[in-house]
Amino acid sequence: MSVPGKVRVLIVDDSAVVRQVLTSILQGAQGIEVMNAVADPILAMERMQIEWPDVILLDVAMPRMDGITFLRKIMAERPTPVIICSAVTERGATATVEALAAGAVSIITKPRTDVRRFLEAIALEMVTAVNIAATANVSRLRPMAPLTQPATPAMPTSAPLAAARPAEPRRAGLPVQLVAIGASTGGTQALESLLTSLPSHAPPIAVVQHMPEKFTAAFAERLNGLSRINVIEVRNSSVLVPGLAVIAPGGKHLQVRKDGSGQLIAEVIDGPPVKRHKPSVDVLFRSVAKSVGSSALGVILTGMGDDGAAGLLQMHEAGARTIAQDEASSVVFGMPREAIKLGAADRVLSLNDIGRELRELNGFAK
Repeated sequence: MSVPGKVRVLIVDDSAVVRQVLTSILQGAQGIEVMNAVADPILAMERMQIEWPDVILLDVAMPRMDGITFLRKIMAERPTPVIICSAVTERGATATVEALAAGAVSIITKPRTDVRRFLEAIALEMVTAVNIAATANVSRLRPMAPLTQPATPAMPTSAPLAAARPAEPRRAGLPVQLVAIGASTGGTQALESLLTSLPSHAPPIAVVQHMPEKFTAAFAERLNGLSRINVIEVRNSSVLVPGLAVIAPGGKHLQVRKDGSGQLIAEVIDGPPVKRHKPSVDVLFRSVAKSVGSSALGVILTGMGDDGAAGLLQMHEAGARTIAQDEASSVVFGMPREAIKLGAADRVLSLNDIGRELRELNGFAK
């Protein structure tokens, strides 16, 4: 029987070693109980008929049924926080991004070899991911377009959420030269909803989404295939032009600067994690405050923690327009909440209303 008050976790992975190590890590953590650890989704569904978990740790490539098919069944029947535990390969990265689009809340990577040592080394990260997932409002996750769908923009499918009351009146100002967006848990779906709804002439956009190395390229490729704007992962640097969105690569920071001719340049830099993250939203927002000032728009979306709050405040103080996603439409309200507490957000809006704001920037209707 389950212990009341504990986060109940179901592990679904065809590797006996992974099941054993994950069970040992999580069962030893305060406030977490491993209900079961099974080798495939068919066995998982049998266990879930008896007791439903609070969080599922799910592999992607498994026998009898793949993880994405299983995930879609879960999200259709009873939306539940799912963490993808995926191999760091090109194929694994693409499948994992598909899983995030299908409703998974986050990713934990695993190598092909020496899995036991790797998982033991990231035990704290694993426990943290489970605890964050347990707080996620997965009812806010929307089924997004399959990657194989033709490249047509994916518009929001649900009825618009009621707009939050503005924190203060909309700032009038210069035309927006750059939109800077930061997101974490739940952000992949939020970003897909926003970017795929934009017209081809949208202002340039710079994005930091907390995501492991190797996965951001697949995420950008997916968004590019679904959007009218161009979406790329920045490798070294890129000139920021209308109709382009750049995604920070996992494991590196992204900043924006002006070159000698006044062009905006997105460039990748190395450095230690900031607010425990790399890429960090704060790094991006601070650079935008310095380089773009009042001609920028900053948006902080769903995510756990406080990365981006201080940077958004710097953008606000530099005269930029700033928006935080509201609690009702956030999967995890941590990052927006911290920005609002600092007074960094001019306005607090639902995800649908943020999309409307972006589509209407500089007087261009969608």
